[in-house]
Amino acid sequence: MVKKLLPLFAPLIMSPVAIPAGQSVAKSDPNRIKSKLASYRIMQFDQIVYSLYEDMQLQEDGLRFEVFSKALTGYYNLKHEGKLSDRGIITIVDFTKSSREKRIWVLDIQKKELLYNTYVSHGRNSGEEFAESFSNESESYMSSIGFYVTEDTYYGKHGLSLKLNGMDENFNANARDRCIVMHGAEYATESFIAQQGRLGRSLGCPALPMEESEEIINTVVGNTTLYIHASDDTYTSTYLDHANALAEMVQEHKLELPGSKPSADSLSHNGLASI
Repeated sequence: MVKKLLPLFAPLIMSPVAIPAGQSVAKSDPNRIKSKLASYRIMQFDQIVYSLYEDMQLQEDGLRFEVFSKALTGYYNLKHEGKLSDRGIITIVDFTKSSREKRIWVLDIQKKELLYNTYVSHGRNSGEEFAESFSNESESYMSSIGFYVTEDTYYGKHGLSLKLNGMDENFNANARDRCIVMHGAEYATESFIAQQGRLGRSLGCPALPMEESEEIINTVVGNTTLYIHASDDTYTSTYLDHANALAEMVQEHKLELPGSKPSADSLSHNGLASI
């Protein structure tokens, strides 16, 4: 599936960059080489991801490439650690969008299909129309951002509900203790938006329209990725490691990438350390 994408970035991998006259490769700063190696990984990864983004025509469905790329980086890192099933299901929430917009997407990246795109609520203390504040604390009634792994389901006061395990220590790791789950809600509807000018809000859970919630939950249940994105400069995650993501992508799709494992020496010989 992904092999046809190689010509898009193979020239970038193979093309040398000239070293300015008089500069010694041998004296290159190791930290600078390490930095260029990281940039090189991001370049490789994003070339493949952008081709998938275009193939799936996700821009037409309102999903920004920046958010999609981060979600896939986390997905492949979680796969690298053996935390996910092999189904290729990714759920993405973009809380930079208004609650009046459809801002949750469920994707099957193996089949390159958009499965669902609908409304999703944020926590009542995260904001009114927009989610602007986030917390990992109990009784904050705020949404928590970052990467989750879906677990099993149960029937509660909102009907079928899906347990979520937060993966990011300082941002959503208390999700299970806070009972942050995916569930349906009567306030997550277009009719509520028409009455109130915004979607209804939860106690911190990603709440979905009732008529779609069971189908979506049954699709994403059992060790799939949920990524909740927001405009938060403090957010960091160990799952945004492009080197691990690229390695897992190469292994999963049996790609043969020229120069996919460049060493510091090979970067120096190609002149990348001199940029």
